[in-house]
Amino acid sequence: MVKGSSSFFPTPAKILLLLLPKVLELLLTGEVRSQMPLPTPTNKEILLNNRPLAIAWTQWQQAGKTHIGISDTGFAQILGVDLLNTNDPTKQPIQWFNEPKTNPIVLPTKLNGGYRYLDVTNFTPPGWQFAVKNNTLVITSPTAKIQDIRLGKQTFGDRIVIDLDRPTSWQVNQQSAPPKPKTVINELVEIVKTQVAKQVWLITIDGSANPAIAKTFTDSPSQKIETTPTLAKIRLNLPVGISPRVSTLTNPHRLVIDIRPDGMVEKNILWADGLRWRQQYVSLNEDRFSVTWLELNPAKNLKMLPFWSEATTLVGTNPLIKTAERYNAVAAINSGFFNRKNQLPLGAIRRDGNWISSPILNRGAIAWNNGKIKIGRLSIQESVLTNTGQTLAIKTFNSGYVQKGVARYSSVWGANYSPLTDNETIVIVQNNAVTAQLPGGVAGKANFPIPTNGYLLVVRGDNVSIPIGSILRLQSATIPADFAAYPHILAAGPVLIQNRQIVLDAKAEGFSDAFLREKAIRSAICTTASGNVLIAAVHNRVGGAGSTLAEVAKVMQQLGCTEALNFDGGSSTSLYLGGQLINRSPSTAARVHNGLGIFMTQP
Repeated sequence: MVKGSSSFFPTPAKILLLLLPKVLELLLTGEVRSQMPLPTPTNKEILLNNRPLAIAWTQWQQAGKTHIGISDTGFAQILGVDLLNTNDPTKQPIQWFNEPKTNPIVLPTKLNGGYRYLDVTNFTPPGWQFAVKNNTLVITSPTAKIQDIRLGKQTFGDRIVIDLDRPTSWQVNQQSAPPKPKTVINELVEIVKTQVAKQVWLITIDGSANPAIAKTFTDSPSQKIETTPTLAKIRLNLPVGISPRVSTLTNPHRLVIDIRPDGMVEKNILWADGLRWRQQYVSLNEDRFSVTWLELNPAKNLKMLPFWSEATTLVGTNPLIKTAERYNAVAAINSGFFNRKNQLPLGAIRRDGNWISSPILNRGAIAWNNGKIKIGRLSIQESVLTNTGQTLAIKTFNSGYVQKGVARYSSVWGANYSPLTDNETIVIVQNNAVTAQLPGGVAGKANFPIPTNGYLLVVRGDNVSIPIGSILRLQSATIPADFAAYPHILAAGPVLIQNRQIVLDAKAEGFSDAFLREKAIRSAICTTASGNVLIAAVHNRVGGAGSTLAEVAKVMQQLGCTEALNFDGGSSTSLYLGGQLINRSPSTAARVHNGLGIFMTQP
């Protein structure tokens, strides 16, 4: 044996190590997902005073010292820290039982993977300890004593002031809505008249209160306090549109809870180079809408990519947080419509030049390629030609939108196709040749494998027959034609703005009059004159309901949009940044099918 030959000829173990990254990529995402950035390992468990919390954290060595970082949005959530405005993405000022002007707290930041970590190594309130045990960051703090709870009236509403003997951590969460009561039909009208919609907010404080203080506070039916030796939980039952704005004061230490119709805190944070986080009230005549948005400069090492909830199939939904974290996105917004019942896409998705799901109903879409962006209505004409001269129009591709005619499904749909309607005909195509033609039977009862070297043609309601052995050729074209030049496309609709002008025409995109009039929370995307992209969540007007489509178009116009598109909204509206939703409590957000991810690229 030649000396050193064992390193020249790799062992099976070495070969496996060399191939493992690519194997994992293919297993996780499939060939068509190969351009999607893969997740990097991160620690996700923090134990705060023995309470487990799923918050990203990390540690690193710097100048011979171990540093600990906690994701900024997670840090704000678990400690009650207010992230203050900044134009320096490497430093984050915070407000937490301090006076920012005379006693500022500024934490260094570290951008890594999909998170911006705050370096908390030197964040040492008296008695606090940070320790790493296995893969868990353990945070312990002294239990604060609630010395008094004072109630008062302000011009905007009620104020609750909690006197503390020391700074302490606190969290605010909006609870998911309880199930609607089951009532007989003749009681329904009366209930609607007499029952005011409520939402429950829970404020958890690492502190103890004596029973006398707790009893005074719970005299009101709209607010209750639950106490343990280490925790106080304040439960607020508030009308929809009213929310708590919580802040801290020092000398003496106080937690201030303002119950008000404009509970959002305005923000202007340069989160990373080219990525700014904004929260602001936008006025339309007599109304003020709370708007949270991210503004990104595509020229600053940022990349936009479509993604969907499941790695190996188009069937399924997930919370946007879960999908964004799996793909290691720094930011994301929900995008296209989908069928909530069968969890199937209802609109165009294209990535890296591959159609994932086809457009429907000539609805609005956004397409992009290396900083060039187009917003407009989109259709596609696809057909299959046989070697006998037969031409069949393909109505949809990998879509949950069911029509009479022929639909096509590829392996991107998943390993199998289950009929969406009764009595479909399943035509199996492999290597461009028809190999079988099978009855679909009853909807949802059978599974038909989708060949990786071909596709299925599904015939619904038409007397179409394609003989076994036929050789097929696909052809397609987008309308307008220039959409075909864009490798990435997401559709929803309707189009809101083109060339700075509102061009809303919901009927032209197949939307109903009721949808046009509906007032709801909205998601939207737009471009600005500077070439930046805004992804926005437009929430309720102060003291009232959400926006109509016409109102959200005007809001986006006020934000400086030159081209704008409406995305799926309502409970789907989710805006993600660095591990958390920044526009709403996760418990109030619905699972969604697909979204737009923002990824950091190497400079």
